[in-house]
Amino acid sequence: MAFTWTDKRVLVTGGAGFFGSFVVDELRRRGAEHVFVPRRQDYDLVDRAACKRVIADSKPDIVFHLASKVGGIGANRESPGSMIFENAMMGLALIEECRLANVPKVVVAGSICAYPKFAPVPFREEDLWNGYPEETNAPYGIAKKLLLVQAQAYRAQYGMNCIVLFPVNLYGPRDNFDLRTSHVIPAMVRKCVAAKEEGRAEVTLWGDGTPTREFLYVEDAAEAMVLGAERYDSSEPVNIGSGTEISIRDLAGEIAAATGFTGRFVWDASQPNGQPRRRLDVSRAKERFGFVAKTSFADGLAKTVAWYMEHR
Repeated sequence: MAFTWTDKRVLVTGGAGFFGSFVVDELRRRGAEHVFVPRRQDYDLVDRAACKRVIADSKPDIVFHLASKVGGIGANRESPGSMIFENAMMGLALIEECRLANVPKVVVAGSICAYPKFAPVPFREEDLWNGYPEETNAPYGIAKKLLLVQAQAYRAQYGMNCIVLFPVNLYGPRDNFDLRTSHVIPAMVRKCVAAKEEGRAEVTLWGDGTPTREFLYVEDAAEAMVLGAERYDSSEPVNIGSGTEISIRDLAGEIAAATGFTGRFVWDASQPNGQPRRRLDVSRAKERFGFVAKTSFADGLAKTVAWYMEHR
């Protein structure tokens, strides 16, 4: 029988955030009528009692655990303790309460930050344990990796259907453009727009521009999460990405063009580069549940800039 969302009660932690809001949109587009989106002021999921209460209040058939404490290199460097504690505690407690409540399926968002610093490129799921993550985001990445171990252990001991998908760096409308906590694309967009409007001839960026990153448009990532919920039931982690790679230096040029900034970039090599390279092997997602990214980087970036110009 074809999967249907109309009769499913769905809990989306983090559903009011950047990524989560698009997952909620995708669920509703597919017919979901009973989507519960908890807010942190009502359910602080770092507290296990709040996890128990949100499960009791939503009575879910499927849980998407997307809530997390996130940020770019600066935010990770400033608060590594809270990064590991809050992300680990939220996931551990929520998954345990889902088990106790016999929730039929749980979909967990991992993070590409869990991969070793020098993982072979493209990153394959089999390489997740072959080294320590890049130091600036290791606490966050290890917290996310812990949830993979929990999901696999709970499947082995309790038969719990918990899957873990690993999205690459996401971008798009509704992203966080706060320079203190944002990731690289929104930070560059904001800096370039500000420099253009203020008539400044240069923008300073962190690192030396040589690292590479893979980016996935947020609507594509949301589709991947929902497809995984519909079609995937296995303990093996799955990469979610576009399979393409761009250097930070080239990324800056793309964003300059998209924002109309015609000045130059100054690279501050005293600041960290982060992981040297990042590109995923995305074949498992295609093979297991038919996900292939649809949005070109140029189109996604144009939509992101347009959203920022309208909503800043």
